[in-house]
Amino acid sequence: MGDANARTRVPTSEILRALMTDAPGDTVSIAWLLEALRERSFGLVLLLMGLLALVPGGSTIVGVLLIYPAVQMILARQAPSLPGFIATRHISTARMAKVSLRAAAFLQWIETFSKPRWQTPFQATKRLVGVIVLLLAPTLVWPFPFSHVIPALVIVLLSLAYLEEDGVLLCAALGSALVSLAITGLTIWAGIRVTDWLAPLFG
Repeated sequence: MGDANARTRVPTSEILRALMTDAPGDTVSIAWLLEALRERSFGLVLLLMGLLALVPGGSTIVGVLLIYPAVQMILARQAPSLPGFIATRHISTARMAKVSLRAAAFLQWIETFSKPRWQTPFQATKRLVGVIVLLLAPTLVWPFPFSHVIPALVIVLLSLAYLEEDGVLLCAALGSALVSLAITGLTIWAGIRVTDWLAPLFG
């Protein structure tokens, strides 16, 4: 899942650790961060949004925002562009450095068992992940208790597979996505059947 040889690939954890060394000042914008992360930016945006979707009340907003990176991945853009009010938001460089180091430590742990394997063309993989995320995004908005948990976890899994260029993990994530979409479909179908059954009672 990469165009370059895996032996020359720099781990995402190392990129995050070195990220803030080129910071332009005491604050950095979201747009600058996405530009600095280049091809890894989509994976990290999906990872962040997937984790935020697990927070109670956050899944509805995330479900809408995920449409932006998903469509841009399908179009094979180099990096995601977010709405202006988000992209221009500035964050303290010192605070961002702390977040980057914590994220790097987490990803370094992931890298102990996830690595580039079963590689597929990078742009094709980007488009495929974009399509799956676009299908999963509306399911985060579905107003059913805890219905957002499974799709949010699947998006986290997809983001890690994309970041690590891990075809094995990607296959597992795609299988999980199909299960998640099937569960949502069955839930909607059941809701429609119950509504049809109750309609005559209140008609």
